[in-house]
Amino acid sequence: MRRLRLLEMLASAAFLVTALVGVSQAQDGPPQVANESRSLSESIRELRAQVEDLRAAVAELRSAAAQYHAENAALQLRVEALQEKLALPPGTEMRAQEATRVPSPGTQTATSVAEEQPRSTSPTLEEQLELLTGKVNEQYQTKVESGSKYHVRLSGIALFNAFDNRGSVDNADFPHLVTLGNAGQPQKSLGATLRQTLFGLEAFGPELGGAKTSAEVDFDFAGGFSGVPNGTNFGIVRLRTATLHLDWANTSLVAGQDNLFFAPLSPTSLASVAQPALSYSGNLWSWTPQVRLERRFNLTSTSGIRVEAGVLDPLTGEFPAGNYLRSPQAGELSGIPAFASRIAYTNKASGEPLTVGLGGYYSREDWGFGRRVNGWAGTADFSVPLSHWFSVSGELYRGKAIGGLGAAQSRSIVWSGDLGTPTAVVRGLDDLGGWTQIKFKPLSKLEFNVAAGQDSAFNHEVLALPGRDYNGIIKANRGALANFIYHPRSDLVFSAEYERLRTTSIYNYASANHFSLSMGILF
Repeated sequence: MRRLRLLEMLASAAFLVTALVGVSQAQDGPPQVANESRSLSESIRELRAQVEDLRAAVAELRSAAAQYHAENAALQLRVEALQEKLALPPGTEMRAQEATRVPSPGTQTATSVAEEQPRSTSPTLEEQLELLTGKVNEQYQTKVESGSKYHVRLSGIALFNAFDNRGSVDNADFPHLVTLGNAGQPQKSLGATLRQTLFGLEAFGPELGGAKTSAEVDFDFAGGFSGVPNGTNFGIVRLRTATLHLDWANTSLVAGQDNLFFAPLSPTSLASVAQPALSYSGNLWSWTPQVRLERRFNLTSTSGIRVEAGVLDPLTGEFPAGNYLRSPQAGELSGIPAFASRIAYTNKASGEPLTVGLGGYYSREDWGFGRRVNGWAGTADFSVPLSHWFSVSGELYRGKAIGGLGAAQSRSIVWSGDLGTPTAVVRGLDDLGGWTQIKFKPLSKLEFNVAAGQDSAFNHEVLALPGRDYNGIIKANRGALANFIYHPRSDLVFSAEYERLRTTSIYNYASANHFSLSMGILF
């Protein structure tokens, strides 16, 4: 309303100025300044045209404001009607986000785990009331300002993790491996961190060729540490995913850095968000640059087929050669991208989503001196509700030279000597793994999760090459976890988790225990 009043004042002021100028010309118009008078007349006409434009803009704003208030009033009436049915007091406050939002376990942004939560096919009156009240409250919510006219949405989770370790692990706050062969490693540690806090931005663009355009960017603070005292508290910002979307009714085109679409699931966890739970223990993951096309076919009102295919950056799991300049990995040196595809069947069971998918992956790697390796993987994923309370999910894979996907502790090959010499033998490392999770959700605000997974390299390949330090080569890594996640409100979450890790080399093994208490606020 202030903006409307300001525009009206500007329009009135402009009109008054034009009137005064006209009067002045009528009184002080000698023949010798005729040209100047004509120029002033033209300026007056332009000012009058601008005044008319301002009046039209004011009329449009008044119309939009009237429509806004009408919609708001209609929503309020529907809310009051539902409150009467539920016998709730008219002042009951509810928010739209109190529906099913849950933080992401890692490979996705903080809202992605909401897809795993049980949903009812027929909303109750409470859910309808909550949704409508949220829409009313959303009218008054302050929006994120954008440099363009298109809508931008901010989301994420401020996440606090307190942890305790018993055993020597690779990473104190969210470990995935037990360190071997170093007696000097600490055997216990206690601490806390907020570097798993997540931020996400989602932008909605114009329609293009009948497709809705959008973009998403997710980042956290798990990109390393500052080289200052207590630098472990000053986590460096890290890009997780960034994608551009073109979405038609049954087709989507996605380009950017994203999760592995042919291995899309991860166990539910708030203790390991910076990396997905059970990473390197049977859970394939890698935020990889890619372009993919997705096509959806509806079979019935509840079932369908989803087909995806794309090209990816052929990563091999190598460490960067430097901190600033990028050097190509062995897969990128091959000169061809990686290829992947997935087909999935979706339906409903016990009123909840059911999905079963099969995927494939292929890449070419060039390790120099004509040493080329073919990387490949076959994957399977499933998410099956057993009842309204129970569900089971998981993934399986079998592949070769897929360290870039998080298999075999990010190791794609075994070799016999210095890779800089042409005599060194290089072979792709065969690998097998997977994980399974059982979810028990007795209440909409409370869930319990138990998951276990393992990644195993093949013994005969590791032992086939001479001259290696076999005791330092990890043959298998196993992880198991149990947690509960409690939402007293949808934007507040608490969790406790216990994880058991066991890492095995050719001649040695070690285990460790990790405890975590988490608190998060979603926004």
